[in-house]
Amino acid sequence: SDINNATNKTVNMKKAFLTLIIAVMAVISANAQKFALIDMEYILRNVPAYEMANQQLNQVSQRWEKEVTELAKEAETMYKNYESDRVFLSEEQQKAREKEIVDKENETSQLRNKYFGPEGELYKKRQKPIQEDVYNAVKAVAEEKGYQAIFDRASSQSIVFASPRIDVSNDVLAKLGYSK
Repeated sequence: SDINNATNKTVNMKKAFLTLIIAVMAVISANAQKFALIDMEYILRNVPAYEMANQQLNQVSQRWEKEVTELAKEAETMYKNYESDRVFLSEEQQKAREKEIVDKENETSQLRNKYFGPEGELYKKRQKPIQEDVYNAVKAVAEEKGYQAIFDRASSQSIVFASPRIDVSNDVLAKLGYSK
């Protein structure tokens, strides 16, 4: 009888312990953070407006580069002419020509910075509404599916392997109106 009581207590303790472990695991899994991945390059490749905007931006960039290059060539030509004419110029004329060359070089630098600098036109044009639309779509997918974080596998070199099941790139494309 004492053996049966001891056995029953052991079984009850095991059941209680097992119930406690199941309860703890349920709480942990309920609080577990859900996360997903996207491939931003894949998404943007499948958004026609992005590709078109990229082509237009490349054309504008090439036009600007040509404009800057032509200005730089003007400065170079001015310098070469100055070098060949220098022996015939008075000191005042030399200083005036040197100032013209420096001004042309400064104009070239300012134009290059205006177009290609950190706050230049190219930077501003790259900050397109398309990226904002993608961000909003990612945010909507995260909210709908309860993800606390969505990582971009295209820009993260630290992701060695990820299950394709957690890639929500196609959900983002669908949210943008491009179903895959």
